[in-house]
Amino acid sequence: MKTLLMALLLSGAVLAPATAAPDAYQPKPYVQFQHADWTKNASIYQINTRQFTAEGTFRAAERELPRLKALGVDILWLMPIHPIGQVKRKGALGSPYAVRDYLGVNPEFGTLADFKHFVDAAHAQGLHVILDWVGNHTSWDNVLRTSHPEWYEKDRKGQPHPTPWYDWDDIIDLDYQQPGLRRYMTDAMRYWVRDIGVDGYRVDAAGLTPLDFWEHVAAELRAVKPVFLLAEWESRDLHAKAFDASYAWTWWDGLRAVAEGKADPTSLYTYYAWKQKFYPKQAYRMLYTTNHDKNAWDGTEFEIFGPAVDAAIVFSFVSEGMPMIYNGQEAGNRKRLAFFERDAIQWQASPYTALYTKLLALKKQNSALWNGEWGATMEQVPNNAPKQVFSFVRQNAKDKVFAVFNLSAQPVQAGFRDDLHVGSYRDFSTGETVRVDSTTQFQMAPWSYRIMIKAE
Repeated sequence: MKTLLMALLLSGAVLAPATAAPDAYQPKPYVQFQHADWTKNASIYQINTRQFTAEGTFRAAERELPRLKALGVDILWLMPIHPIGQVKRKGALGSPYAVRDYLGVNPEFGTLADFKHFVDAAHAQGLHVILDWVGNHTSWDNVLRTSHPEWYEKDRKGQPHPTPWYDWDDIIDLDYQQPGLRRYMTDAMRYWVRDIGVDGYRVDAAGLTPLDFWEHVAAELRAVKPVFLLAEWESRDLHAKAFDASYAWTWWDGLRAVAEGKADPTSLYTYYAWKQKFYPKQAYRMLYTTNHDKNAWDGTEFEIFGPAVDAAIVFSFVSEGMPMIYNGQEAGNRKRLAFFERDAIQWQASPYTALYTKLLALKKQNSALWNGEWGATMEQVPNNAPKQVFSFVRQNAKDKVFAVFNLSAQPVQAGFRDDLHVGSYRDFSTGETVRVDSTTQFQMAPWSYRIMIKAE
């Protein structure tokens, strides 16, 4: 038996008891790439080019760049810019997610030269541009149907088919078992980064395409230059080698349930427990109150969150996460933008411009609120009304934020336990200096917030 055990030990089949010092174990980092430095305190602004301006073109959008720079956003995410399929098109103009040519530009928006001019102008403003990439499927009349019909999945009748179970009948699925398709897609994504200058991608339905493909593409793109990759999906493993950021769908769903009175703030604890223990610290989770899907199909943020909308917006900026603004939110847009037609945003003066400008400045300046490992972990501050009040601190050696939200339809007098929140602060809303100690209580109206920023 001893001889057999020795043989197994030597072969590595059985591990001998550790004799090295405890600190001899050096685990590899879960996230095996570095975020681009310019993402550390960045926020995202989504542009629906079709609706962003009255003209609906790149040239018209370019005129808005100084305003977006002044607003304080950093990364401009453009919905798909490629030509849209004609076959089985939905509506008059079709869905931008039914791509007909990955190397072309939708003439509705302008020319390739117009788009490159937009990218160059954004870079001149210190902004970064990411494209929406649709890798799971194409339009029925994509140029690849003729040149490479074998690159499409087939149903039991041997015919291409839409993504199962969804009502996406204007598209057909690609087959990533085909090495040629993988090479084509990699080259196409590299082209827009290397030759046109885009700074990364928001990947549509990322989880419907094999993860190993995205990991390969990410390495190829980062060999060209630092890029930012956002997955429209919610999965920890996307962050290991491929994506900087992923959608926080469950955060949005949880906050909506609270706003609708179907749950109380303690229901959000599950999201934050998973965020802290299951996801790597380096993972950016994108927070938002609306986007093109929510606005078009569920309703505007005002419809969804009602009187809780301001608290939800502020929560998306001070919580751990990377905030995103959908075009028009800074103007208080209250209309659902048509998805398959022209339906330009009606720009107007709004108090939301000042709110977003102030939140974006706070996000950029306060290092406790930065993204991923750059920022501080949320620490729960126990309070006397957990079914109504959600309270936490984010702090590091330099900065500290104490955030309190009354996420209920009832007023509350909020008191706090522990000493984590104690300190001298500046009130985000009023600018007043506030001393918070163990006896401090906040009188809070329904759906209100108090954001306390460490005094200089």
